Amino acid sequence: MTKVDVLVVGQGLAGTALSYYLMQAGCRVQIINHSKPETASRAAAGLYNPITGRKMVKTWLADKIFPEIEPFYRQLESLTQQRFLHPMPIYRPFLTNAERSDWSILAPQSIYQPYISQVFQHSNFGDYINDPLGGILLRQSGYVDLPTLLSAMQQYFREQTVYQEEIFDVTRLRLEKTGVQYGDYHSRWLIFCDGADGYRNSFFRWLPYQPVKGEILLIDTEKKSNIVFNRGIFVMPFGDKYKVGSTYDHQDLTFAPTEKGRNTLQNKLDKLLTTPYRVVNQWAGVRPATRDRRPFIGMHPNHKTLGIFNGLGTKGVSLAPYFAQHFTRFLTESATLHPETDIQRFESFYHAVS
Repeated sequence: MTKVDVLVVGQGLAGTALSYYLMQAGCRVQIINHSKPETASRAAAGLYNPITGRKMVKTWLADKIFPEIEPFYRQLESLTQQRFLHPMPIYRPFLTNAERSDWSILAPQSIYQPYISQVFQHSNFGDYINDPLGGILLRQSGYVDLPTLLSAMQQYFREQTVYQEEIFDVTRLRLEKTGVQYGDYHSRWLIFCDGADGYRNSFFRWLPYQPVKGEILLIDTEKKSNIVFNRGIFVMPFGDKYKVGSTYDHQDLTFAPTEKGRNTLQNKLDKLLTTPYRVVNQWAGVRPATRDRRPFIGMHPNHKTLGIFNGLGTKGVSLAPYFAQHFTRFLTESATLHPETDIQRFESFYHAVS
């Protein structure tokens, strides 16, 4: 029997970040993961963006979360000797004169200043996109190449002998008062970081998941830039091409790209881009989103040795560094979980179905 402190199920972005911070805290970790190409983390664009949504509002908890993003991914780059962090400005064109006027007033305010590089009153990127009213250029933004990160970190975990490739089999799990036993492992805690599969998890399926499928195009263009264009869709430099996304589908939760998804993205792309393009590839993923758009973090109401770190949704790259560290402190230092992420907020759901 091998004794560890934490069994982590899943090595997507959530499982990777949590395992890293637990190991940094001195915990003996064992990761159980089934590698498959169709995961949310591997299909995601990996953007981190401080001003988001149709209404262009500051991202939830931005002032706490954003200082953690780039230092965390740089640490992993140093650890693996791989490059996957790509800091990059994001340009968001204005849609109305009123919006342009509002941002001329908002941009100098202290709450927005850290994230806004410049406000343009007139078109500045007309060679690439339609921006007749100008827009805002953001900083503390960019993207993380998640497939490269996850592959590099899997190799690192293997070298540290804390990684096991297998499909987690719940029938091999035995719950005890002071820990869990799974196969040859005895652990104080077992934490599920199982991404979009989480809503099928027998211990946590009472949580209000709202998984959403997203489709992404890979396009080639005549003109190249080192800026992400984002309004309605994102157009993100990726090597010598661009990723374009994303769609939001709550009904079709397969990983198969669709003609409908492609048409939706191309219709938006035709309105945004002024430079010719051609579609090179298309793929899809299912995000582990939640009903209230906040992560699921915490311990099972009845089984205090079982926990969850999931539901990072569309903002996983931004949320994972801060909240993995946050959850690690909860497990190792008895810190308090953030009330908007603690799964205790849904405990009445558990009792309603149990």
